Amino acid sequence: MQHLPSSVSQVKLISIISIKKAFFYVCRFIFLVIFPGQQKTAGCFWILDFEMKITDGNVIRFHLQALYGISVKNFAKKKGKLVYTGAKVFGVPLENLPRRYIPEFGLVPCFLVEGCSFLLDRVGTVGLFRKPGSLPRVKILREKLNRGDDALSTASPYDIATLVKQFCRDLPELLFPSEIHAALLEAQALPDLQGKMAALQLLSCLLPARNSSCLQYLFDFLHKISQRCSDNLMTSSNLATVFVPCLLPPPNKTEMSEERLELRVLVLRTFIEFPHVFGNKLIILVEYHFKISLADFLLNASYFRCDF
Repeated sequence: MQHLPSSVSQVKLISIISIKKAFFYVCRFIFLVIFPGQQKTAGCFWILDFEMKITDGNVIRFHLQALYGISVKNFAKKKGKLVYTGAKVFGVPLENLPRRYIPEFGLVPCFLVEGCSFLLDRVGTVGLFRKPGSLPRVKILREKLNRGDDALSTASPYDIATLVKQFCRDLPELLFPSEIHAALLEAQALPDLQGKMAALQLLSCLLPARNSSCLQYLFDFLHKISQRCSDNLMTSSNLATVFVPCLLPPPNKTEMSEERLELRVLVLRTFIEFPHVFGNKLIILVEYHFKISLADFLLNASYFRCDF
């Protein structure tokens, strides 16, 4: 049974959503009735694109609270300036890193793109990310990369995999902001699979754009690694386990209990197994407007995929 909103702000938010929905119903009617064939399809996707652009964090937070009882704190504005050490790769804020535009993901740090591409060419390496690299070699490679030198071409896959984990772990601010950790675990603990997937997807859409692009690229890469688990012995569960300290580190001893650690692993495992869900507002809108389930969307992702 749904509860009526108890605050004025929620009532205002519902009114805003209702006005938006009325506008889109009119647009949709025009496209479906007036325009034929391909123009009709293009029109529907134009509506989806426009609605994605105005879907803000408050609307997503409202859905999370109303549908799943999950509250998400606003991301805190960091006080003071982050100290810039002069390094070019490790310990550098995302906004200060050299980034490369990848059409499917957006702006992704160059080191992450180069390191992951290097490892994909060696995807069959047994124990990739689980077996540590040589500490002396990793230290030398790290120093070279921080000076801006090219150090990847002749490196060991284990050393590069270790550096990728260090890169994620040493960012001044976590790729998953600490304010969203509790909500992610709460979503993962939901008993209904469809609700769990939808809640995790909504939460991923709240992340800042630079964090989202980086994580989308990383999860897509880890998914490809897990697809070769018969060769490298690294399943999605194994990969999730080794990346927890880098992406969802427990903040205290209470969060290090076996049950809480398992939830953290399961959150990452879900995103590794279903990387197209992460940060994808298009799936939310397709479900909402066309009444297609998340599972059906994933099975027919190629049909819905389009470039706006």
